[in-house]
Amino acid sequence: MSQDILINWSPQETRVAVVEQGSVQEVHLERTLERGLVGNIYLGKVSRVLPGMQSAFIDIGLDRAAFLHVADLMPNIAAKHAAPRGNVPATGDTEPAPGANGKLLTPNPVLPIERQIFEGQALMVQVLKDPIGTKGARLTAQISIAGRLLVFLPQDNHIGVSQKIPPAQREALRQRLLQLTATTDGSAAGGFILRTNAEDATDEELAEDTAYLRKTWLRIKEAATRQPSATLLHEDLNLMQRVLRDLVGADTHSIRIDSREQHGLLTAFAAEFMPDTVTKLQHYSGERPIFDLFNVDEDIVRALSRRVDLKSGGYLVIDQTEALTTVDVNTGGFVGARNFDDTVFRTNLEAAQAIARQLRLRNLGGIVIVDFIDMVREDHRDSVLGEFRKQLARDRVKTMTGGFSQLGLVEMTRKRTRESLAHMLSEPCEACSGKGVVKTARSVCYDILREILREARAFNPREFRVVASAKVVELFLDEERAHLAGLSDFIGKPISLQSEGSMTQEQYDIVLL
Repeated sequence: MSQDILINWSPQETRVAVVEQGSVQEVHLERTLERGLVGNIYLGKVSRVLPGMQSAFIDIGLDRAAFLHVADLMPNIAAKHAAPRGNVPATGDTEPAPGANGKLLTPNPVLPIERQIFEGQALMVQVLKDPIGTKGARLTAQISIAGRLLVFLPQDNHIGVSQKIPPAQREALRQRLLQLTATTDGSAAGGFILRTNAEDATDEELAEDTAYLRKTWLRIKEAATRQPSATLLHEDLNLMQRVLRDLVGADTHSIRIDSREQHGLLTAFAAEFMPDTVTKLQHYSGERPIFDLFNVDEDIVRALSRRVDLKSGGYLVIDQTEALTTVDVNTGGFVGARNFDDTVFRTNLEAAQAIARQLRLRNLGGIVIVDFIDMVREDHRDSVLGEFRKQLARDRVKTMTGGFSQLGLVEMTRKRTRESLAHMLSEPCEACSGKGVVKTARSVCYDILREILREARAFNPREFRVVASAKVVELFLDEERAHLAGLSDFIGKPISLQSEGSMTQEQYDIVLL
């Protein structure tokens, strides 16, 4: 299946669209100001050790010092001596660092932190959590570098397999990985963990990922020998680089970038780490915006809507909640088949294709419940389910699908890889606070009348003034005029109205004058 990748770059944002057979299947974006630090590796400098908290503050060049707990120091080799008083850098490597006099301080959580690190010491660390509010970043000295198929553990010789892979396959995969990652002398040079998406990877693909990860680690180690403390040694790959690592395959026809500068940088990166992808990189210099070639922006707008129209006249309704996502299939205006059963069958077939695409486009993960239109015939249900599974098989993210339940629902799961498109591009509505609905103007009127009555019993102002949206004020002046006048007579105080254009329909203030 032919695949094209479009990259739209600007100083503030990078957007990527994956197009298959002329149809947009995936959209990825990364904003410059929102890009996190997780995964970045620094040569930090210990600024303060806190024995009482068994932790330390590390200067990594940010506005606030980062936090390192003793449990996040290197775990497997006990330090034999207390931390020396001299300047002994600990780079996090398994070999002595230059200037360490042949000794490398190897932290271990069994020992108190004050016996492992000391103020002024250089220490290689990796960000676990981004800074939040007034808190600095959370660090670890246990370095790991993620590739497309493997995770490299340069300070460990452990060979592991993802727990999400069935137990019956794990040992065979572990032995296979052990042979592929062994050095020429038969020893291990760092540990590896096989990721879930590498379950069906070939030896060649695993070897390529191994070479990439080891080359990356050598570059990090080399930088640590010449850079000063509080310096960034390795930044986690940006979106364009992750595209080359994770999305490009044998079926990728082209990778088009609309920035000449970024095309040059990405070509240099590909030449060093992924030479097979260099010939697929192209600089797009057309006058039309690159996303206009396949109407990507229009697909993004539609992906933020609850309703998805099908070509036949049917439609989907997609609702995303914290617990799960529901998809409801409706025939809508489709009446083209000879009988009702055929109408339902054809609508469900088209819906199966559309749902699989929407899951990828919107990046919906977790539990998904699909309510296809009820089908009487067993062969129709089997055909729809088969088509649904066929379309899901094209998804590079792992999915699992069950059959039709007794209630006619199909339950499936899709692995969460990142925030959904809706969560990245939108936020809860200020008017409804994310409920999706607002109180009617009449309901708000009655809330105001009750609130005035409560205030009148507690206070004795000269006048009550209601400040509300134009629609609420208009209702008070028209249909609810008698109720407002009746309350004013009951409490013996005048009630005036003031329209405020900036207020939403549910917002109001009652001012005591």
